[in-house]
Amino acid sequence: MSYMDEYRRKLVSADEAVKVVKSGDTINYSEFVMVSHVLDAALARRKDELTDVRIMTTTCPFVPQVVKEDPNQEHFIYTDWHFSGASRKLHDQHLCYYRPLTYHEAPSFYDRGYVPVDVAMIRVTPMDQHGYFNLGTSNSMTPAFLDAAKTIIVEVNESIPQCLGGNRESIHISRVDYIVEGDNRPLPELPGAPISDVDRKIASIVMDEIEDGACLQLGIGAMPNAVGAMIAQSDLKDLGVHTEMMVDSFVDMYEAGRITGTRKNIDIGKIVYTFAMGTKKLYDFLHENPICASYPVDYTNNPYVIGQNDNVIGINNAIEVDLYGQVASESSGTRHISGTGGQLDFIFGSYKSKGGKGFICLTSTFKDREGNVGSRIRPILTPGATVTVPRSLNFYVITEYGIALLKGKSTWERAEALINIAHPDFRDELIKEAEAMKIWSRTNKIS
Repeated sequence: MSYMDEYRRKLVSADEAVKVVKSGDTINYSEFVMVSHVLDAALARRKDELTDVRIMTTTCPFVPQVVKEDPNQEHFIYTDWHFSGASRKLHDQHLCYYRPLTYHEAPSFYDRGYVPVDVAMIRVTPMDQHGYFNLGTSNSMTPAFLDAAKTIIVEVNESIPQCLGGNRESIHISRVDYIVEGDNRPLPELPGAPISDVDRKIASIVMDEIEDGACLQLGIGAMPNAVGAMIAQSDLKDLGVHTEMMVDSFVDMYEAGRITGTRKNIDIGKIVYTFAMGTKKLYDFLHENPICASYPVDYTNNPYVIGQNDNVIGINNAIEVDLYGQVASESSGTRHISGTGGQLDFIFGSYKSKGGKGFICLTSTFKDREGNVGSRIRPILTPGATVTVPRSLNFYVITEYGIALLKGKSTWERAEALINIAHPDFRDELIKEAEAMKIWSRTNKIS
């Protein structure tokens, strides 16, 4: 049988494909911008026939139809490995749950059977002449849940870029049970967040720490985007990329001639990533581009793989840091915001790298909903806040007031270093709290 004969044999409508789902099943949707609207809508139409169907995804950028159609969770239970803005709002309404993870370990959850998958529903590119569908912009944990799935449904979408590997960036038709031809809608675009003057100040401090030949990881948000913009306009040379998230900033840096990857120790000359989220500019750049290499997350985010490159620079955001050096980046108190993501992986991995540096970057203050100003450097984390990076692993912390190296420092030295980069209006109060917590010495000083 030819690949096209097999394709035609497996081709069905979305409504026909989702008939395979039974009550009590666990469904894994695609990840990030690769989540299928078509298959989600078809499953939602079966709502009244199903109960206790558990649906997993990673950072779905929209509110799934299965949730809209079932606001009382009588038929579907929805969970997300890392919250998008849509998932955050659903969590506030008690309609979405979080699955904690250390990102590089996620594929092992499927491999070891901790997370069963009855049906996988993913979006893919059209099949090539060899019978392969490309996974597009999301490699991540997708190969692992496809391996675990009892049934695999793919929705073919002609708008998806062909993202080269790397490793495991495709699935062969022989492994697919049902094929659905979708509506070819373009991938969701996520424009960069507005960059403030404070973001630029923090980015300028980071820039002082980056040398020619460094290997970059950027997280999501305005401040990493500010770093990318500054690098594109700098005279830095031969930068490499080994990141979890591919964003528009890397395109700007590459087109400005800053990225060559020639000084990397592994994957020389390649921009290594596990998923991409951005604008059409990014998706067009990825399409059939041999400089880009898509890998599963247990490769990109493995600290011992990260550490094989020299001079790794990891740049990530946070919500707050306490005087012990603990970092909260995924929840504000008990309100869940995002997830652990790759922050812990890259803080750990950057320290394994010769000359590496892992930065937790945050503005010194924030405004609450009532307009009150608070300090992001706190005596202790807000009660209920999730520790994303423990104090024992934290490396550098940066605010617009400077940089604090925490490795090897005692509790009183950490308190001093962190208070020195807190907003001046809060430093006296932080000193009093540090004294009460018995982490302030008579030798402490504030610059």
